Amino acid sequence: MYNKIMVPLDGSELAECVMPHVEAITTGCKITNVVFARVVNPVQLPASVPARGEFGFSEKERQQLQGQHKQAAEAYLKKMVASTRLEGAVLSYEVLHGNVADALALWAEKNGVDLIIIASHGRSGISRWVMGSVADRVLRSACVPVLMVRAPGCSPGI
Repeated sequence: MYNKIMVPLDGSELAECVMPHVEAITTGCKITNVVFARVVNPVQLPASVPARGEFGFSEKERQQLQGQHKQAAEAYLKKMVASTRLEGAVLSYEVLHGNVADALALWAEKNGVDLIIIASHGRSGISRWVMGSVADRVLRSACVPVLMVRAPGCSPGI
């Protein structure tokens, strides 16, 4: 049923709380391919103000910052691949760009992902309304099954 799963990670311990679930599903379903993914948002900095020149960044500086974010994401994912042992599964990683939910859903669709396993912060009430939920947006935009794992310490609420 499942051959390829994607595990979105953002570098936080909270996102990594999915790992026991990834291990159980990979073992139980004999998953052959696990892809760790991290999305790098485009760096959008204010342009320099020509009259004063003291605010903003040049295009070259923006590109350098974007490159640094990509390198950090890649280093993190390489570390995750190296430190994860899932018997029988090939582990890989992808650094994606753009809006997090859209980039994950699109990549999953185009690359034959059968299941997405993602952590949810478990926010409720006003914090959820203000901050939104990447996991919820992935759930709504992905065309494949999504397993959302609640973060430890989550408390129920509206």
